[in-house]
Amino acid sequence: MAGRLHWKWRGHGIHCGPLPAMTLAPIRDWLARVRWLALGRALGLTLLAISGAHAQSASSASTAPAVPPVYVIPIRGAISPASASFAVHGIEQASKHGAQLIVIEMDTPGGLDKSMRDIIQAIIASPVPVATYVYPGGARAASAGTYILYASHIAAMAPGTNLGAASPVAIGIGGPKPEAGPAPASAPSSAPAAEDTMTRKQMHDASAYIRGLAQLRHRNADWGERAVREAVSLSADEAVAQHVADLIAADLPVLLRQVDGKRIEAAGAMRTLHTAGAPVVTLEPDWRSRLLAVITDPSVALILMMIGIYGLIFEFSTPGMVVPGIAGAICLLLGLFALQMLPVNYAGLALIALGVGCMTAELFLPTFGALGVGGIIAFAFGAVMLIDTDVPGFGVPLSLIATLSTVSAVFLFGMSMVLLRARRRPVVSGADALVGSIGVVIDDAPADGWATVHGEQWRIHSAAPLVRGQRVRVTARRGLVLDVTTAGDPS
Repeated sequence: MAGRLHWKWRGHGIHCGPLPAMTLAPIRDWLARVRWLALGRALGLTLLAISGAHAQSASSASTAPAVPPVYVIPIRGAISPASASFAVHGIEQASKHGAQLIVIEMDTPGGLDKSMRDIIQAIIASPVPVATYVYPGGARAASAGTYILYASHIAAMAPGTNLGAASPVAIGIGGPKPEAGPAPASAPSSAPAAEDTMTRKQMHDASAYIRGLAQLRHRNADWGERAVREAVSLSADEAVAQHVADLIAADLPVLLRQVDGKRIEAAGAMRTLHTAGAPVVTLEPDWRSRLLAVITDPSVALILMMIGIYGLIFEFSTPGMVVPGIAGAICLLLGLFALQMLPVNYAGLALIALGVGCMTAELFLPTFGALGVGGIIAFAFGAVMLIDTDVPGFGVPLSLIATLSTVSAVFLFGMSMVLLRARRRPVVSGADALVGSIGVVIDDAPADGWATVHGEQWRIHSAAPLVRGQRVRVTARRGLVLDVTTAGDPS
């Protein structure tokens, strides 16, 4: 029975005939659909399981704590107000962004005392440990750099670097001091000179400062005091051997591996470093720090101040040009702003102000150059005394002082010639411009009448009768009345 189905119900004697013919193709199609549905469901369950596993791994990865970064603050050159501002703001930024360690990469010959103390105060108050790293090879942490190294939580040095020579420099104009001769018998031997007293005060203050930093960080305080009093220095290996530096690292990755796992106290809290493989963020000076670094150079500050003074003098001498006045005011303010951040000798600043005042007075007073020469001399002496420190990189070169003095003399001579020519020109406006002018009488006048002078009608007075159309010359002005004579009269 290939195409038919037969069934019988014999219990009651009933016999059914063959059923109608039915094909098997629909059943096979239905079974195929069932198989495909089962396969799709299995595939969907598999994909769902895989996505769930990925989501679980991503969730676990997101909940895992990320390694805090290490911030690097490079300081190259002298410790100045600009570098101090950059370092202090860098420490604040690193603390705000959750850094686990701050590395100050340093190569400095020293710098200003106030700028150094600003950096040290920021290091001591920082909640993030600070490591000062003398880097690269051949770099140094001299003078102010030694104090900063002592104040840091970690003191590291690259091979071939050195530190020391932390003696405070002399204050004043500088130069070799003459040898003191034998004191007279009447002079009390216990009365030191004022300069020696000031030097000793600075030495004692610096010694106490570096000793306090050494005690704070458990470093060699005796050698630190020797560095101040005797200006001694150490290489990297010697610094580690004498417990001045903590470690030697060839580069930053080596440094981070060496300090990994260390427990350091910062701002009263213990912190454990996990720096091996930590992300590194290197800070660079922004445009404000770069601008501050330029204008706080004493030479640039002095040039800006003089340009500002020249611009204002030129504007007041020839009013109406505007641009010299605006440029001069901007330069003068920038120069004064820079000088207030530098160790300025106010006697030198007063001499510069006196010199500028004398040169300005020379332009308006007939002193035949006496005030001008005196002003240039006062300016030169003031510029020599202006910066009150002998720190390398913070003096005003004598060549620049000579150049500015020469430029001042040329400017003074040029402006004097311009003003002298202006004084010799005839007056072309105002009341004095009417004297000597020619007018025409409007109506006949026996003594008083009206005339046209420079296109304007003026009331006139004449000692002789005048007729209409007659030319007259103005001899004087009395309020709104002009005294005139006939144009042909020589009187």
